[in-house]
Amino acid sequence: MKLGFFAEEFFIPQVGIEKHIKKMRKIYHLGTCDTCKRILKELDPLEGFVLQDIKIEAITVSQLEELYKLTGSYEALFSKRARLYKEKQLGEKELQEADYKDLILEHYTFLKRPVILVEDAIFVGNSKKVIANAKEKIHS
Repeated sequence: MKLGFFAEEFFIPQVGIEKHIKKMRKIYHLGTCDTCKRILKELDPLEGFVLQDIKIEAITVSQLEELYKLTGSYEALFSKRARLYKEKQLGEKELQEADYKDLILEHYTFLKRPVILVEDAIFVGNSKKVIANAKEKIHS
């Protein structure tokens, strides 16, 4: 599967992806995060979207594996800005894909957010370009 990368954004063409993913409209976010709140407000209206606050409803193994299928990388879904990343001195370790997966499942703070699923595309992170591209896809 060929990936088209735009900064921290991952766009996946509709080749080989399950039909339910093509219709998926979901945002993984942190309800206590001011940046996520601002982005959700900026993306509004979000009709037909499922919002999952990852602090209240932890991401499951199967959800994370679906995100992996779309990005091709757990590292792409991993936040190196998380306070725990520094506390655990993870920057000094050589992390593998399995490590990134385990850490994301261990604590919600390791998921880069928001993660926005819009039909056949995934947008990861909060950079201006990623959010602008997500907004365009949502409202097109």
